[in-house]
Amino acid sequence: MSGTEDRPLDLFVVGGGINGAGIACDAAGRALKVGLCEMNDFASATSSKATKLIHGGLRYLETYEFRLVREALQEREVLLAKAPHLSWPLRFVLPHEPHLRPRWMLRLGLWLYDHLDWHMTLPKSIAVDLPGSKFGAGLKPSFRKGFVYSDAWVDDARLVISNLKSAREMGAKIYARHRCVSARRSSDGKLWNIELEGAGGAPVHLRARGLVNAAGPWVKHFLDEQTEIRTPKRVRLVKGSHIIVPRLYEGDHAFILQNSDNRIVFVIPYERDFSLIGTTDIAVEDGEHPVCSPEEITYLCDVASRYMARPVRPEDVVWTYSGVRPLFDDGDDNPSKVTRDYHLEVDGSPQDKAPILSVFGGKITTYRRLAEHALRDLQPFFPRMGGPWTDSRALYDGEMADAPTFEQAFDRFVDGAAASKPGLPKELVRILARRHGSGIEDLLEHVKTVADLGRHFGGSLYEVEVRHLVRDEWAVEAEDMLWRRTKEGLHMTAGEREAFAVWMEEQRPNFT
Repeated sequence: MSGTEDRPLDLFVVGGGINGAGIACDAAGRALKVGLCEMNDFASATSSKATKLIHGGLRYLETYEFRLVREALQEREVLLAKAPHLSWPLRFVLPHEPHLRPRWMLRLGLWLYDHLDWHMTLPKSIAVDLPGSKFGAGLKPSFRKGFVYSDAWVDDARLVISNLKSAREMGAKIYARHRCVSARRSSDGKLWNIELEGAGGAPVHLRARGLVNAAGPWVKHFLDEQTEIRTPKRVRLVKGSHIIVPRLYEGDHAFILQNSDNRIVFVIPYERDFSLIGTTDIAVEDGEHPVCSPEEITYLCDVASRYMARPVRPEDVVWTYSGVRPLFDDGDDNPSKVTRDYHLEVDGSPQDKAPILSVFGGKITTYRRLAEHALRDLQPFFPRMGGPWTDSRALYDGEMADAPTFEQAFDRFVDGAAASKPGLPKELVRILARRHGSGIEDLLEHVKTVADLGRHFGGSLYEVEVRHLVRDEWAVEAEDMLWRRTKEGLHMTAGEREAFAVWMEEQRPNFT
């Protein structure tokens, strides 16, 4: 896109991570004219580098953040219902280490975790004897006692895309790979004059009645540089790194492991054949590119090896990823104790000053509630906007069959999709349904057999899906495909990944 848009938008969102996408989706559903830009690929920073959990944050109870935990627990079930193809419940095993936290403290914490959300439908926590139990699978036999509780998992990058597609369906204008180089109030103060820079430096000029700064780690930088608005609010940048290793154990359960530094590390079944281990908490400086260091790899391997029956060694690591979490600066010196809550700040006046709302902090679990709060704060500027709606409607491609549980809803949907495509392996249909939900019907519209999927690049990635991701989901680079829209890079050899990148470059003129 390039040029000038004549008619002003109601709201323009800067930032294509989960918070920006969620706000754009919510606003579009309230009949506001919405635009959104992202300078890189969507979800390419923090929003694809999380531990991928929808959870209340059991450890936040130790810092007395009861409101945050309760809100997150309530959102857990809302999100499971909104996108059952992208999220599903997990049972977490907490082995008991008496010298780290006493048994009574764990029981009390889990009781609170079960009851802060009175409407919880997931299974409540239980004490277990680990030897002989399915929940002990993967652990060293020396761990005898433990607890099991419920939380959930989400494909974070695809959750962003699903929100953006929902917003687009409701009329939002999405500017992929467009950097906002300037945003200034008009001379009368009632509009924002916005300049974007697209591919090759092509300019786009927009006007909007309101602006949302959802730039994540760059939220303060955007205020200082692009808008010249000053605020005392700050974010603390904390790097979290994760490692991926071949699957450590059979079973669908995950582990939450205590460490002697009072931190916890998760071990989670990941992408069919792997285990995800994370995360670290390391303060970083503005502008620092996050990379998983050898020290972090060793730290995560050591914690996992202390508990798991199969030792985890640095040479076992097949992939790593690191993200910078922009946490609202509450003054705590310990990166692990800095609040995961969010703070919204509005600069403007309904009478004569177009608003800018800036998002400081937040976590993926509460993104929908954050968006709802943002629109509530902007209500005085848009008195005719519609009311809240996102707590009761599925996301784009999230409509599944009715069933007693979230898992059964997805399984029934897969059964129906596989029955309609008898020429495809059911496991492949399940993998594609996980990524695309009800959108699998469009994806496979002209596909009857595996041969109709086109070139096979490795793993479960075929040409039909790649072309769909370019056409419908703003994907451009090989990395967008392999590590965000899908995670098939994990299932491909280095040679296959390189060959795919070459093919993408060759096909680029055809894509555009």
